[in-house]
Amino acid sequence: MTIFEGIHNSWVLANGVRTHYSWAGTKGPAVILLHGAGPGACGAAGWRLMLPALAARGYRAFAPDQLSMGFTDTRPHAWPVNGHQSLVDHVHDFIEALCLDEVYLVGNSQGAYIAAKYAIDHPEKVKKVVYIGSNTIYQAMQEVPLRKLRSFLEVIGYDYTEEALRKFMTRNSNGSKVPEELIQLRHQAANRPGVREANKAFDDYLEKMNNDPKLWDRYCIKDSLPKLKIPGIFIWGKNDGVAPIETAYKLEKLLPNIEFNYIDNCGHQCQTDQPELVNKLVIDFFGLKIEEAATVK
Repeated sequence: MTIFEGIHNSWVLANGVRTHYSWAGTKGPAVILLHGAGPGACGAAGWRLMLPALAARGYRAFAPDQLSMGFTDTRPHAWPVNGHQSLVDHVHDFIEALCLDEVYLVGNSQGAYIAAKYAIDHPEKVKKVVYIGSNTIYQAMQEVPLRKLRSFLEVIGYDYTEEALRKFMTRNSNGSKVPEELIQLRHQAANRPGVREANKAFDDYLEKMNNDPKLWDRYCIKDSLPKLKIPGIFIWGKNDGVAPIETAYKLEKLLPNIEFNYIDNCGHQCQTDQPELVNKLVIDFFGLKIEEAATVK
């Protein structure tokens, strides 16, 4: 497992699932960082620039590798057979395994939906939520599917080769150079035993959800997210090629309770495209002052 500067890596057994996570900081309020989908996605890859920034400001930051992704368990009992809800439930199990009473949440892309649904399911555990560029939330704000949900890997034409991964990451890098270390980390994660089978379990559930209104109702947050009392903000890159800015404008009208922040020269992963600006937005929103950080245990 590659180690990025200022980041540690550990394992925890979360309701029987051997869960890998990256972390930084040993004291202060807890922040859970939820990465998006995509080949080889993991906590370290998605949050390598935010984890140490949060730790430096007095937070304990944890970025779990979600089900079927990163270096978390891919044995059959850990497959996401209930789609997105399996990921939400796994985040709950992870938070319980770490004995965290209350958390801040930050989620990117699909991870933003997981953060939203976790907050809806467990509002007593969440202080504030930051959502970053998410087609998944927009989809889940509809009463019925806008279009048939498809496997993300199918949509991007990913075939588990390094060439396909490199093409995907270059296309979504917003013009910046992708570190070779990051490509190799994600390629390794995407080709671990059991990953393809776990991805298929997720995709099979999406197919069921496309055809079963009751399952769509479980996924839908059209009524619940606008009513959520937990403070939240949205961050969206103006150059997002995965979740276009037009989607953000539509979503902003559906979520008057959430403040939207739009960032120039920024793509889908705002936290790595414009890390200093995004880190400041997140830390300012959470509101822990430097003098408080010095005294928090």
